[in-house]
Amino acid sequence: MLSGAQVIYAEHIDQINAALLRLLKKAEAKCALLVDKDGHLVTRQGFTQSLDTTALSALLAGSFASTREIARLVGEPEFSVLFHQGKKDHIHISLVGERNILAIVFDDRTTIGMVRLYAKDAADRIREIVSATPDEGDALSSDFVQSADARIDDMFTER
Repeated sequence: MLSGAQVIYAEHIDQINAALLRLLKKAEAKCALLVDKDGHLVTRQGFTQSLDTTALSALLAGSFASTREIARLVGEPEFSVLFHQGKKDHIHISLVGERNILAIVFDDRTTIGMVRLYAKDAADRIREIVSATPDEGDALSSDFVQSADARIDDMFTER
């Protein structure tokens, strides 16, 4: 498990949303969700009104967790892409970096090949954006941390 929470600032969410919108337009997909591995929805774009995105996010994370164990059993470190095919809608799911999952819902107006191609481009862009954001522990300035350490030391030092 990775330590520290992921921090993504509003300007980075705007950039991620732009990447997701570009993906949806080029791949002709219905919607895209970016979810963290803990099952929390980071952001979404497209036609998500009919979806319970909270439940879907948790289930996507759970799906990847169970698939990680399946991969381990067959000697793989992890499967990075999953695909679920339905009668009318399909879902392409891929890892984005160490902490995030990109899910794309699409129908027969497009092909899995188109979705995979543009999902890879979007994942690369999102990975760049997310890597520019610090972990929660890194977000605190060193001056603040030093000041807090000094105050804590003062509180517990005998006089």
